[in-house]
Amino acid sequence: MNNSTRNLKMKKLLLASTALVASAGIASADITISGHAAAGVYSGLHNKDAVAAYKGVDVSVSASSTTSSVATDGTLTKGTMTAAVGKASVAANHTVVGDEATYKTNVLKAKAALAAALIVSGSDTKTAAEIADLELDVAEAESNLAVVNSVAKSVGTYSGDGIYSNAGVDFTMTGATDNGISFSASVNIDAGMEIDAGDFELDGKDGGTAGLGSVSMSGAFGTLTFDDGGIENLYSDGLSNADVSYATTVGAVSLTVAHDTAATSTGANSVSAGYTASGMAFTLTASEAAAGTSASLAVSYALNDSVTITADTDQAAGAESVQTIGASTTLNGVSVSVESANNSTWDVDLGYTAGGFALTYGVDETDGWTATATSALGGGATFAAGVNSEDSMYAGVSFAF
Repeated sequence: MNNSTRNLKMKKLLLASTALVASAGIASADITISGHAAAGVYSGLHNKDAVAAYKGVDVSVSASSTTSSVATDGTLTKGTMTAAVGKASVAANHTVVGDEATYKTNVLKAKAALAAALIVSGSDTKTAAEIADLELDVAEAESNLAVVNSVAKSVGTYSGDGIYSNAGVDFTMTGATDNGISFSASVNIDAGMEIDAGDFELDGKDGGTAGLGSVSMSGAFGTLTFDDGGIENLYSDGLSNADVSYATTVGAVSLTVAHDTAATSTGANSVSAGYTASGMAFTLTASEAAAGTSASLAVSYALNDSVTITADTDQAAGAESVQTIGASTTLNGVSVSVESANNSTWDVDLGYTAGGFALTYGVDETDGWTATATSALGGGATFAAGVNSEDSMYAGVSFAF
């Protein structure tokens, strides 16, 4: 069967399907089919285990309790602890490796509790066993922080050299009811070895099975989206995905709420709100978390057509807040973006674009850097390559059909 015959049969099928659905009260319906493929080489990409969880350590105690003190600079002088005062493994108290701020906060809290116990008198005077218990809290917090610092940069594995090739087909179905409600659904089929160029990660093989995307309905009421486990948390993609979301506009404020039906009451909901006026854009995001509520407020201001100033404050549950300020500019195809935070982190990103060709380079406070290049080859084909300071690299061509 040649392409002309195949296309003619497909058109007849679509026309028949549209006519059948329209007779049931649908004002319009459409099915769009698109395809994509990619192939290339890679080396030293992150495997999927690149982020792990720290499980905690045990601190043993012995002998009898003596005296303890906390200096003005926070230094702990710890006495020995009674054998009767023991605590279970802190495995249940771990968080994700790399969240150093949380462990620092835990150390400060434990030291503060011990210091407060050492200065009370009268009926509030703590027993030797209670003091020993607080001393052990400090020891555990310091041990956790030390281990996190030592393993945070060594967690995960990397791939060897390899070849990736993959292809996929996407089906997007859209329609509208007689009363003006639009709806859409999607199905995709992907097969082959896949990489994530943005994160220098090897995604692995896709099984070639059909996957259901989101199903959404839009109207004057807003947009309601259903996607079981496929909607990213609005505060952070590191938190659990949601299953349903609702987006609407209230006056000049855009509002989105997402809910994870499988989660407990903690961590089930996230929200995002945005407002733009006079060149300034405000974005507030928040999410429930096990340690409380996490929230971030970001603002950007366009000084002119080429320069934008940004700032945000981020308060993750159970951690110290982080304030960040940045600026970006673009002129004659050259872009520069800088960002610095009060937790001693910073990023500098450079870019150059000319026609269908683009170069990027980024570096941060750890001296970790990435460099990428892309070039449009025409006809839906694009060449892309990247390398970073961890000796990870990829190079290949992608196609859009």
